[in-house]
This record gives sequence, C-alpha cells and structure tokens, in this order.
Amino acid sequence: MYRKVIKRGLDILLSAAALLLLSPLFLIVALLVRIRLGSPVIFQQERPGYGEKIFTLCKFRTMTNARDARGELLPDSERLTAFGAFLRKTSLDELPELWNIVKGDMSIVGPRPLLVGYLPYYTQRERLRHTVRPGLTGLAQVSGRNFIAWDERLEKDAEYVENLSFWLDLKILWKTVTVVLRKEDVAAETELVEAYLWDERKGKNV
Repeated sequence: MYRKVIKRGLDILLSAAALLLLSPLFLIVALLVRIRLGSPVIFQQERPGYGEKIFTLCKFRTMTNARDARGELLPDSERLTAFGAFLRKTSLDELPELWNIVKGDMSIVGPRPLLVGYLPYYTQRERLRHTVRPGLTGLAQVSGRNFIAWDERLEKDAEYVENLSFWLDLKILWKTVTVVLRKEDVAAETELVEAYLWDERKGKNV
C-alpha cells in the first residue's frame, strides 16, 4: 500500500507544500543565479526515470557560459564559480527538482536519476533502480554521496528498492538533513568526480 499509493500521495503533498513555503528562497536564488551566472537560470538535462522513461530534470544552474577564443565552452572546473560550488554543497541547486516531484517524474526519496548514457552498462540487478521513481535523495546519497564507488552506489539503490518502506524513507530523510547541514561527502565538481568513478567502474568491467 505504501509503495503503490501512500508514497506518491506524500510526494505530492510535501513537495507542493515545500514549493509554496520556499518560494521566497526560490526567488532569491533565481535572482542571484541570473546576476552571477547568467541565463537560463534553470539547467535542464534528460535523465531516465521510472521504467527507464526519459524525463527532463530541472536544477538551478551552477556554471557560467565562459568560452575560449574559439568559442568553445571551457572545462567544467573553470566554469564552476565559488557561488556555484556553494549552491552544490548546500544542495540549493536541486530545489527545482521539487517541481519534477509534483509532476510525477520523481519522488522525494529514491535512487538518484543518473545520466542516460549509463543505461547500457547496468547489470540486471542494478536495473531495479528504475522500477521506482528516482529521488531527490536516496540511500546511496546518505551513505557517501559523491565519493562511494559506483558498484557500491548502485547496490545501495537495489537494496533500497528491495526494502522500500515508510520507515526507510523516513530514516533516509533524517540522514539527508544531517548530511546537508554538515556538508558531508559532497563534491563541488560533481560531474568530474562521478565521471572519474564511472570510468574506473567501466575499466574494471572490460
């Protein structure tokens, strides 16, 4: 009952309430992003969700559009400003994902939505992560966030699906608050760390 009905109801209720209560913060962050990083304020990227259906993930942008003399974008590490790094460390960049939750693309708790390009490399067990909606936070994120190896991270996602319950979601939410407030185990240059760990995983599986 919780997995099929109650969880989705709580997602709608809590995310809609959060959007309303946090609307002043949304406006402030959006304004600062526009001033410091430019437009568009919202970064959009396709990610696989429930049933591996592709949806558009929304975040506040954290990088500039700085380009080199040839007009090509500079590396992520050079486009990530101190302000962008702050948004990532505090998870403020992820606030627009509340809209994804209201729409039904995501859940408050679940496996984090990863890149579409990773889909061909999952094992059958790891594909369990797509039998539930992806989450704003998840078991893997409170077990090491950006720094645990992919094999371990994806195993945590499978464990979550197998043990999904109200109490597990509540436990993950509590741990998420603790991790975010302490700014633990989070990389400012998220894409670089995750790409490195993914390449390491692929290398082991060749």
